[in-house]
Amino acid sequence: MAAPLAHWAMPEPGAAELARAIAGGRIDARALVRQCLDRYEAQEADIHAWAWFDPDHALAQARALDQGPHRGPLHGIPVGVKDVLDTFDMPTAMGSPIYAGHRPPMDAACVALARAAGALVLGKTVTAEFAGSAPGATVNPHDMRRTPGGSSSGSAAAVATGMVPLAFGTQTGGSVLRPAAFCGVTGFKPSFGRWNRAGVKPYADSLDTVGAIAPALEDIELLDAVMVGRPATLAHDRDVVKTLTPPRIGLCRTHLWDLAAPETTAAIEDASMRLSAAGAQVAELEWPAGFADITYWRPFIASRERALAMTDEWQRHRARLSALLQRGIEHGLAVSSTDYAAALRFTLEQRVRAAALFEHFDVLLTPCTTGIAPLGLESTGDPRFQELWTLLHLPALSLPTHQGPAAMPVAIQLVGPRGGDERLIAMARWVSHQLGHWQHR
Repeated sequence: MAAPLAHWAMPEPGAAELARAIAGGRIDARALVRQCLDRYEAQEADIHAWAWFDPDHALAQARALDQGPHRGPLHGIPVGVKDVLDTFDMPTAMGSPIYAGHRPPMDAACVALARAAGALVLGKTVTAEFAGSAPGATVNPHDMRRTPGGSSSGSAAAVATGMVPLAFGTQTGGSVLRPAAFCGVTGFKPSFGRWNRAGVKPYADSLDTVGAIAPALEDIELLDAVMVGRPATLAHDRDVVKTLTPPRIGLCRTHLWDLAAPETTAAIEDASMRLSAAGAQVAELEWPAGFADITYWRPFIASRERALAMTDEWQRHRARLSALLQRGIEHGLAVSSTDYAAALRFTLEQRVRAAALFEHFDVLLTPCTTGIAPLGLESTGDPRFQELWTLLHLPALSLPTHQGPAAMPVAIQLVGPRGGDERLIAMARWVSHQLGHWQHR
């Protein structure tokens, strides 16, 4: 039997709570940045979450914001930016010596939108090499012997330690949701194309998605509003949840269920039971025939598109690529155009079929990771439970709701229909209110 599953309190204050404090005059941007700097000085030497960090630059941004007009819903909020996203005022090295000191002339679109809404960029967070599988230096803040996940490892660890209240990541397979799950914070991968990708180093063009990592769902909702240009609200979770109807939840084990460790299966079963008791309509989703082949076909797409995107680096800087990435590019180059086209056709068919998954459900409840963050820093973990939904272009959230072995977080994953991001976030807020939020003690 798995250990009893605990109900935990919320983590450090997130962007929405801090934005309310700034709007109410209870704190200013400089004071908030100084709090982040205190956390940085206390923890960064052990955690290695940041690829570039300049306290003076962060404070200069904060002073400018404090001295100017209120710019928007993220006014004064420090944001971490994964180091594959361009920033005009700090390097973008992409986890590779090839781009050491590289200075883009402008911000990635998502970064520019955040700044236009009043955010300040605290620094660049560590990424796995070119947002791939070769890990960076970051460790898991809850157990430094364990992986923080990847490739958005620095973003997840920085948020989990309170060094920053909000951070951008990117996901091509599971690079936002897995590190968020392993580090005990909330991750969001929007519908494909919902957040603009201009200024992001490509991995696989038909899969790459900009996402976010934060302490709480209200932070995700706030950033999503800024990214898509809809009105942002700073309503408390408790007020939002009162307006929501319990959702129809499909319990979706998928063809990968046998990969799940006992802590993951226990978390899913416990969540299903408790959500049903709280008023949700929970029923098993029959996994459609053919969907299991997604796991087979995905590498044809990701590897081929990765190899094409890295053509210049492969031709001119091959020796400076990790052995793992070199093998990945070689594999991608070996994918024939016929197999690549077949994989694209299959995937398109499944994306059309995916709409039927939500005929009777508002949201799907499914495993997020195989289990807790594995011991060792040589790998970022198994992405298969996340990459399934990335391939289908569906929005997904990781919620760290349970405790597993070694007092490590276990997350559930919630998935919504394509384009149903706002509804997914709302339903997730209801779910999170019922299950609570894991917090390391």
